[in-house]
Amino acid sequence: MARVVGVDIPNNKRMDIALTYIFGVGRNTATKVCKDLGLDPALKASDLTEEQVTTLARHLQKEYSVEGQLRRESAAAISRLRDINCYRGLRHRRSLPVRGQRTRTNARTRKGAKKTVAGKKSVKGMK
Repeated sequence: MARVVGVDIPNNKRMDIALTYIFGVGRNTATKVCKDLGLDPALKASDLTEEQVTTLARHLQKEYSVEGQLRRESAAAISRLRDINCYRGLRHRRSLPVRGQRTRTNARTRKGAKKTVAGKKSVKGMK
């Protein structure tokens, strides 16, 4: 199993798919990296030489922010929003949807499991 930028990429997959296992590398970026380095996208990751693996790792670290660096950048951006007390920062702090989605129903992924609130019965006929 080849190790690129701290991630084990699967041996049995094509290069353009195997590179997407790296955080921050999607299909387009993987195809572009293969083209830049002159690698065949259909080549299996197990067929890479050590020299190709080191060239690939060096190219990814130089040209793109991936893995730990990208995670730190996004965490820093979120903490900056929290620190300046903007609306998006407050939404992050309260673990609510940030981009304007409704929260009366849905938003379960962000809010977590339902918490039942006592004494919230609806009474028919009352206004």
